[in-house]
Formats: sequence, structure tokens, C-alpha cells
Amino acid sequence: MLIVFSLLFYAYGEPIWVILLIFSATVDFYLGLLIERHRGQWKSKAALICSVIVNLSLLGTFKYMGFFMENINYLLQGSIPYREFMLPIGISFYTFQTLSYSIDVYRGETKAQRQYHKFLLFVSLFHQLVAGPIVRYKDISGEIECRNISPAGFSYGVTRFVQGLGKKVLLANTAGSVAAKFLERGFESLTVAGAWLGISMFALQIYFDFSGYSDMAIGLGRMFGFTYKENFNYPYIAKSATDFWRRWHISLSSFFRDYLYIPLGGNRKFAVRNLLVVWFLTGLWHGASWNFVVWGLFYGFFILMERKFLQGLLQKMPAVFSHLYLLLVMLTGWVFFYYLDLSQGFRFLKIMFGFGGVSFLDTEFLIHFMNNLLFLMVAAFLTTPILKNLWNRARDIMEDKGIYGPLVEGVFKAGTVAVLLWVSTAFLVGATYNPFLYFRF
Repeated sequence: MLIVFSLLFYAYGEPIWVILLIFSATVDFYLGLLIERHRGQWKSKAALICSVIVNLSLLGTFKYMGFFMENINYLLQGSIPYREFMLPIGISFYTFQTLSYSIDVYRGETKAQRQYHKFLLFVSLFHQLVAGPIVRYKDISGEIECRNISPAGFSYGVTRFVQGLGKKVLLANTAGSVAAKFLERGFESLTVAGAWLGISMFALQIYFDFSGYSDMAIGLGRMFGFTYKENFNYPYIAKSATDFWRRWHISLSSFFRDYLYIPLGGNRKFAVRNLLVVWFLTGLWHGASWNFVVWGLFYGFFILMERKFLQGLLQKMPAVFSHLYLLLVMLTGWVFFYYLDLSQGFRFLKIMFGFGGVSFLDTEFLIHFMNNLLFLMVAAFLTTPILKNLWNRARDIMEDKGIYGPLVEGVFKAGTVAVLLWVSTAFLVGATYNPFLYFRF
């Protein structure tokens, strides 16, 4: 039943490319069997290499063909014809998932799945299919075989799903509408303060958008008996670029660490090369455009500097200053992420840092800032664990006094979830189409 509705769900958005999804799953299923059957022999390694080639070829053809050919034509000053395909939804996620399966089977970290329909279920699960988190087979293999769907687990899943929906509809979409007023306007009329407000709102938008989707995926998974790992851990409270990437898109950073950085040698040999390769590919994974490559290398540079020079200094300075350092790095990085045209990105940065020959602020900035000040404060507050900690503390106090128990907790949570669902649905119905940002990756 899950397979049928997962494939129907994907076909609703990609009626043709569902065939590509099934093809990818089929190839890696049979290659996984070969890898395990011939373990320790050259045939096992050949099957693994075949899996890597097939998966990366699919990703390269459908996501990067236009980018590569455009750059080749530019370098050769030629016009080599090529076909550029529409990007299949979620291809970056499910190819990484099937690729991790083949590698884990080769390493002996998981057993090959011998029933095709169960492997297809792993690849096609609609909860996280189109925008992650990246789920590894070994983490849910036991639940594919036997799941326990409990009332408590289902209740948690509903709560988590509605939290994610609220993040997307109430917070991400609101922040995005304000950000667009500054980021999409002509640079000649953009002020320094307007640039900072615009990119700050985009930072809030992309966090609540992507973490909201991850919450929805984790919640849907729990409703059906699957436990997915967390993908975000309050990244905006980090105090260094290194710490930020331990908290942001955890499934992607851990994938590159386990399947690329460590096999290349990690910190043991050629550490600088390994780091730059990982961050070049991390940027490129997000999109077939040079701005994403620059964004990835931008973080790679700061992580390298922190390892070589800044780590000790950041640990010694007051936390507020190390946090301000991270916010400056992070907001600067989002400029490269937002503008596909690098020239626009650099021009925006000049305005941000007062080199664009524009005024510091204007009346329009003051109007938008005052109108959205309360939202900005609430959204910034919700990027921290303060509310969660306050609630846990209040609950402990009420339990000690005997005024809080399972019945009160159930009624309170049900009421809160119902209100949040109702408000989110009302906003969703009244809003224009606003897809998740990470669908395009």
C-alpha cells in the first residue's frame, strides 16, 4: 500500500520521471545482491563501481548536463549541441540514498535486501522522497521488515507534521515575501539597511522552509512506523562555520563525511584537498550553477581557517562575539546561495557592506522594518531552543506540584495542534503557490 501511494504521489508531480525512480531502484537492488553474493571478490567491487557510475550518470545527465555543456562551449568558444532535461524532483536525494545502500552493502554494514518490493519501498517512501532528509537503508532496514505503529508514535508524528507545516506556511512564506521586496528590487534603489533586512529574511525563510519540510517528513514517517534521524539542530545558534554544518542539513553533511571525506583520507592525509573537494561538491549538489560552487567553497574556506587558525580564538572569546562571527559568515553565504548570477551577488555584497554608493536607509525600509518587527523577533526567537527549554521547565514544575499529567498534556497538545493546523490551512488556502525551496535540488 505504501509503495502504491508513494509512486502515485511522485507521479502526481513527475508522471514521466517516476520511471527513472523505478529504474534507479531496480538497478541498485540487483547490484546490491551481486555485491553481497561475491563479497571479497573482484565481482563485488565491479558491481559497486557499476552502481556508482549509474547513479552519478543519472545525476549528471539530468541535473548537470546543461551546466557542463554550457561551460564547455564557453571555453571552446563553440556551439556543441546538447539536450537539457527538466530536473526530476528529488533526484539528488534518492540517488544519494541508493548509492549509500550499495556502499554500505559493500562495506558489510548492512545486508542486501532480497525482496524487490521492500527495496522499492525504501527508495520511494513519499515522506522524504522529494526533499529529504537523506535516509540510509541501514537506519530503517529493521522498520521495513517490521514496524510498530503505536498511538503514542502516531500522535508524535501528527504533532511533528503540523509543526513543520506551520514553519513553512506561517514563518517561511511570510519571511520570503518580505525578503523578495528587497532582494528582487533594483540595486540602484536598495539601501544598506534594506540589503541586510532582505538577506536576514531570506535566512529565516530557508531555515523554516527546509527544517519545516524535514519536520513534516519525520512526522509522516513516524505515523507509519518509521523513525528518521534529525536533519536540523538549531543551526543559527552555532558559534562557528564548523558548528553550523554540524547542525544544518545533517543528513547531507554526514553523507559527504562518511562516503567521501573519510575515504579520501579525512584529516590523516591531504586534509586540505579533501576538505575543498567535499565543499566544492557540496555546493554543486545544491544546483548546477557556479554560485552554488562559490557558496560551498566559501564555507570550505572558513572551516579550513577555523581548523588552522580561528578555532582557539573562537573558543576563548565571549560567546556573543563568536555567534556574531557566525551570523556574519552565514548571511554573507546566503547571498551567494540566493543569486544565481554571481555578478549580482557581488554587487549585492557591495551594497551590504556600504560600498555600493547608496544611502544607509530610507523611508521604505523603515516602513517594512516596523511592520515586520514583531514577526522578525518571534521568528528569530523560534530559531533557538529557548521555547522548548522553557516548556520542559514549566512542565517539570507543574508535574512536581501535581497539576500536570497525561490527560492534561494530551488535551493541551491536541488543542495546540488543532489550532496550528487550522491557522496553517487558512493561510495556505489564501496564499499563492509557494513551493518548498529544496524541491529544486
